[in-house]
Parts: sequence; C-alpha cells; structure tokens
Amino acid sequence: MKPPLVCRHEVSLAPDSSRVIIRPFIPGDPQRIAAVIGRALELTEKEVARALEDVREEFHHRHFDIDEILRQHYRKIRPHVYTGKRLSDARRQLLGALFSGEYALESAALFNPSIIPHPDQSGVAAGGLRFVLSLRATGEGHISSIEFRSGVIDPEGAVSLDPVTHFVTPPEVIANPAYRKRAFLTKLHEMCRESGMCREVFEPLSDWFTLRQLRKSVGRAREERERPSQAMDRMLERVEWLADSNYELRFPETLEMSSRIIFPVSANESNGIEDARFVRFRNEGGDAIYYATYTAYNGRSILPQMIETRDFLHFRVLTLSGGAVQNKGMALFPRRVHGEFLMLSRQDDENLFLMRSRDPHHWDDPQLLMRPAEIWESVKIGNCGSPLETPEGWLVITHGVGPMRKYCIGAALLDLNDPSKVIGRLEEPLLAPSGNEREGYVPNVVYSCGALIHSGRLVLPYAMSDQASAIVSLPVDDLLACMR
Repeated sequence: MKPPLVCRHEVSLAPDSSRVIIRPFIPGDPQRIAAVIGRALELTEKEVARALEDVREEFHHRHFDIDEILRQHYRKIRPHVYTGKRLSDARRQLLGALFSGEYALESAALFNPSIIPHPDQSGVAAGGLRFVLSLRATGEGHISSIEFRSGVIDPEGAVSLDPVTHFVTPPEVIANPAYRKRAFLTKLHEMCRESGMCREVFEPLSDWFTLRQLRKSVGRAREERERPSQAMDRMLERVEWLADSNYELRFPETLEMSSRIIFPVSANESNGIEDARFVRFRNEGGDAIYYATYTAYNGRSILPQMIETRDFLHFRVLTLSGGAVQNKGMALFPRRVHGEFLMLSRQDDENLFLMRSRDPHHWDDPQLLMRPAEIWESVKIGNCGSPLETPEGWLVITHGVGPMRKYCIGAALLDLNDPSKVIGRLEEPLLAPSGNEREGYVPNVVYSCGALIHSGRLVLPYAMSDQASAIVSLPVDDLLACMR
C-alpha cells in the first residue's frame, strides 16, 4: 500500500552566510603569538584607540556586545603577554581583536532538524502549539554547531516560524561545572582499564565534585608522586580530557531563541556537533526535561554525547558510557517503559537496535530490532529521531539508504508495551528526494533528526541533500493505515 501524500508547508530554512560569531584565532606557534603581541605593545595609546575604533565601526553592528567578546579573547592570550605595564582596556580589546576572526556558522548548510514542543506555551491559541526547532549548521571547514528556531503550529495545522534575529550569540561556558563521581569513573574505566591508578585523585572527592575540586586533586596527585610516571601522566591527561568533555552552558534570559548557538567547546567535538536528536522526556513524576543525543567529532573519531536542558537557556553536556555507546544515531524514547529508559541505536552501520538501561547516561547490551527489508533501504537503515507515542504503538520515523546511496524517509511501528516487537512497517518511502531536493552538498538525501505529533498530525521537518531544510505534515491515522 502506498504511503499517504504529505502536505508541504511554506517553510524554508536555507543557509545564511551573514550570521556570524567571533572565534578565537590563535596560532599554535608561541613565537608568532609573541610577535603579534609585541607589535601591539609598541603602539601609542592614541594609535590603539584609533585602531580599536576602526574595529568597532566595522564590526559592532554584526555582533551583540563586541567589546566583551574581545575582552574574553584577550584573556585567552594573556599568559603570553609579558610586560610590567598595566594595559588599558582599549589595548586589551585590540589584542583580543588581533587574535579573533569571524566565522559564518551556516555558510555551507542548515540541515538535519529536530522539532519539540517549546517549554513555554503561554499565549498560544487553543489548539495551537509553540515549538523549538534545532538545526545542524555547518560553515567553513565543515565545523557543525547547533542552532535554534521557534515557531507555532496554529489550530488549523499551519506552520510558521518566528522572525530570525540578526545576531548569533554563543553561551557562557560555566567555569566550574559539577560532575557525578560514579558516572565519571565508569567512563574513565571504559576509556582505560588502568584507571585505578587515579585512586588518590578521586578518593578525596565527594559523590558530586566540581571542576575546580578535580583540578586541585589532580595537581596534588602530581606533586605527591615521588617519581614521574609516563603512565600516570597519561592517565591524568585522560582525566582532564574527560572533565573538559562534560560542561555546562548558559544563555541570557533575554536572548531570542534564534540568537542562541551551541558551538563546539571541548577537544573531542573540535570538528563539530553533529545531528542532535532532541526529545521532550516525561519523568514518572510528570515533569519534563529535554534530552538530545549528538555525535561529537574531532576530525578523526566520533563520540556520542548527551545534552540536558529544561528551558533552552541552561544546558549540561555529558559524555555517555557503556559498551553500546558507539556509532551515530542514538535516539531516546520520550518516557520510561516498565521502569527502564529505552534508546534506539545503530551499532553496526547497517541495522537498527534497541537498548534498555536504568541510567540514561549508560548503555549496554543492544538488541537487534530491524534489518533492511526493502530495496530503498537495502544498504542500511537508521532512525530519524526519537519514537513518537500513539495509542497503536511507538511510531519510529526511519531513514533508509539504497541504490546510488539515495536516502529516503520511512516509518515503522513498535509494540507499545514491548518495543522490541515490530508490528508495522512501510513498504515504500514516506518521503524520497525529488526535484531540487536532490541538489546540494550531498545529493539525493532527505533526512530528519526528529518529528512531533500534534492534533493527530505528524509534523516532520527534514533536510534536503545536507544543505537546507523544509517541513511536511500528514495525518497520523493515514500513515498507520499504510503499514503492513
């Protein structure tokens, strides 16, 4: 049976190269850093003021509070500034500007969206829904970050986006985040079996400890060792690397949703934060938290990570642990099933798996759930975001790769009480690339990282050939009726 026709909404999200942030641009060679600083220190205060005014005049309208950004970037190179003189604020800002550069976040692509209900539904008309749309933005060097949009589904089902702000602002990286000792040690042991060498680091720490406390304990362990040990030094470096991979972010409350950008922070995601799959998770007590799984990429290897937030202002970024934490495309169910967290995953880059856990940050023992069945998905299958709960079962939007590596979007239905049972599946794609959807950075691809159901309709944002994004919708009942 053919899938139902979709309704295409007049919503288009295309990359905009004018949306930029200021990034640190610091050479790796200390001599080059020193040479630039030296030339700036030779300037008179009058020359400094004139040069800084030129920078402000040219760039202030492109950024929110450029002065503070330049001060932050100065602090990054301050250890290289050797002078007994007290530097003026203007000279510090100019030094910050000399080690800065603009980066166009979405100059190459704005794709792989996911959609979730907005945490604030005040003022929405009865029968409508305000939503948050997350997108993968990609710029020069194929560095990916997470952007956000907001919008409304009106009572008649029409979809509209709120106006996009001109400014893009990264969050404050909280200087002293907290860690849970048990989860930290589990991941450390997974990374290196010799993690017991660090006993003297962790024994003084409580069940929850801060980054400052950890660094103090690491420093004490280094000082107290009678003999330097390469193995111990490597282990302590891993401890610090893991700490840097778990961090907290905070946006100002007054910042519009489309101004917020999560740009790579830690070394393991230096080449990108890829394909965030957001889900509104309902706890057993009735309160909600938003999780997102994403792939951290450092140019050589990938690492699945998790984001937590309740308000899209304060975010915690955490490293996942367990033997099943590998490959891409992990997607969390929106609630527990029989007291367990459930996650879809793709362990082997071919099939779809189901995982169960008592801890949303630790995953083991994947169970094979679905294999490729039709020709359009015969190379591999995966999910297009978290499962959606319906009275008939868990609706899973899938993607399949077939001949010529064409990506199509399909759907499957899992048993509500036992999601390891597949009770329905589309024989033909729900959505296949056609017309101008076939042209882009990666041709012949339609892909999504998450849909939602509202008033009986599936609202599905999707990417077109890894370049731009659009939104379609259709009645859920019509889709379920087409599954064998």
